Amino acid sequence: MADWQIGDVKITKVIEEDSPVPGKFVLPDATPEKLLEIDWLSPNFITDRGWLKMSIHALIIETQGVKIMVDTCLGNDKERTTEAWAMRKGSFLEDLAAAGHPRESIDYVICTHLHVDHVGWNTMLVDGEWVPTFPNARYLFGKKEWEAWEKEPDTEHFGPVLEDSVQPVIDAGLADLVPCDHRVNDEVWFEPTHGHTAGHISVRISSGGEDAVITGDMTHHPCQLARPEWSCFADYDPPKAIDTRWDFYAKYVDKPVLVIGTHFSPPTAGYIVADGERYKLKC
Repeated sequence: MADWQIGDVKITKVIEEDSPVPGKFVLPDATPEKLLEIDWLSPNFITDRGWLKMSIHALIIETQGVKIMVDTCLGNDKERTTEAWAMRKGSFLEDLAAAGHPRESIDYVICTHLHVDHVGWNTMLVDGEWVPTFPNARYLFGKKEWEAWEKEPDTEHFGPVLEDSVQPVIDAGLADLVPCDHRVNDEVWFEPTHGHTAGHISVRISSGGEDAVITGDMTHHPCQLARPEWSCFADYDPPKAIDTRWDFYAKYVDKPVLVIGTHFSPPTAGYIVADGERYKLKC
């Protein structure tokens, strides 16, 4: 667990899974040899043998009396094609409560997009039925994102993700389909960062003269600051995703905006600084 203070806003990270993975599992171009050439990635973001250090975690934003969960990780008891993610029996909800955020206390759930590792705890299995995990929350799904998945559901890559983790929330009447620039309040709003998925968003936070942005999967790993052209195998529109990364890094380079990575291993957050014609994360 880690936390950050942005003006009056507190952001807390609660980890579900944290372990190194071979680069090809996420970024096919991120071979050990290429990663080890980027010296600033060590020791925080790659291992000695050139594997990616990555994390699957949720971020809880406390703002103006409400709690917002950004992305809900993998979930338990779910049929998945990736063996390590299938039929999990993890302690995420207990860890969330221990961090001071029992599931009943969450007011909003934001999904940066609808991939398997960002929607899993949207629901939980109760008496053989999938029910919303956060019964007092409004779930904010990007309208463009939902419409793209509704039109082309993809069960082949990861399993019945929409069926068990999104549709039950909609059926329960807890979902709001919102635009890509939706504002939750004057401290938290969506920033469109399309490409990884059709309606992918990042989350901007601004309070008391301080600023932060939660990446979602616009950037999976800090190595992409040095190599924006490295695409994720799951990018919906790779050229668009590459352009989005270049634009995002140019927008925030050398600015006092804390960048919090949705999959970044500790220290998880830092500032984008110039590194020649490329970029790096300064922690």
